[in-house]
Amino acid sequence: MIDLCCAQVCFADIEAVVFDKDGTLASVEPYLRQLGQMRSRLIDAQVPGVREPLLLALGLENDRLNPQGLLAVGSRQENAIAAAAYVAETGRDWIESLDLVLSAFVQADQALSPKAQHTPPIPDGIALLQALHQASLKIGVLSADTPDQVQAFLDTHQLLAWVHAHQGVAEGTLSKPNPILLRSLCQTLNVAPAHTLMIGDSAADGQMAEAARAAGAIGVTWGWPDLTTVPATTICIQNWQQIQVVDAHLKKDPQP
Repeated sequence: MIDLCCAQVCFADIEAVVFDKDGTLASVEPYLRQLGQMRSRLIDAQVPGVREPLLLALGLENDRLNPQGLLAVGSRQENAIAAAAYVAETGRDWIESLDLVLSAFVQADQALSPKAQHTPPIPDGIALLQALHQASLKIGVLSADTPDQVQAFLDTHQLLAWVHAHQGVAEGTLSKPNPILLRSLCQTLNVAPAHTLMIGDSAADGQMAEAARAAGAIGVTWGWPDLTTVPATTICIQNWQQIQVVDAHLKKDPQP
């Protein structure tokens, strides 16, 4: 087994590491800003007056995206429901509001397609993934993005050789921080959550790891220009070199 150490915090007997995708492995901040602005503009074209409050709800203010906001960490379904609530406040029926929002989402997706090409790998994330793979650890990817977008990212950037299992959030299913998601991926990796470490950029990753009784969660800030800490994680790092990989079998017993 492997020990992973960050400063004074060590995670012992680790067999697997699970990565978040957006903001951890994928650079998404510019893409998400464009996506949120386009979605809001398309909805406002049909429901005048909702653009500004909708942008704030998504976590977009003065062209700055909140890395812990709805657009950054929420699933597609959660974003759609939040947007539809603003439309419904204008007096429209709920189904009409939701249909209008989903149509705007599809238009925005098509305008910025394919997402994988607009969200390149973050060098720090990829370097850490390679280092952990060389240490013979099992590697998983668990994202709030849809399963097809997770697959497209890994395919487009040729990362599948390092990833043993990956999982996204399908529409209408559970989303982070529900621990069932992490437990399910651990089962696919054939490792216990207690020997699994989560690495992500949001509080949802840390809360999910704690609820699943994982070994811990490392928060990373390298995917966002204004992110300095990640709530609910065991420890937060700024670059991958802050993680030390130690082969537990090679550690020598202290001399008497």
